[in-house]
Amino acid sequence: MSEQDLKEELERLKAENEVLKAKTTRATSIRVSEKGGVSVYGLGRFPVTLYKEQWLKLLEMVDQIKAFIVENEGKLKTKD
Repeated sequence: MSEQDLKEELERLKAENEVLKAKTTRATSIRVSEKGGVSVYGLGRFPVTLYKEQWLKLLEMVDQIKAFIVENEGKLKTKD
């Protein structure tokens, strides 16, 4: 393979890689776990699983969590 062919192949693979990365974003879904918990899929590599009372307690804290995020905006990172 010539150097030009290698460069073209590299560019093709980079473009293909970007397409594959874009496809890996899955929609979130909710399921009942084997042990009866509520599992939220699609937020990260693993599901977030809590029992019903834990989710309800967390949901009661929504305003506190949002305020905390706003107060600590400079310290927090985002996942790209």
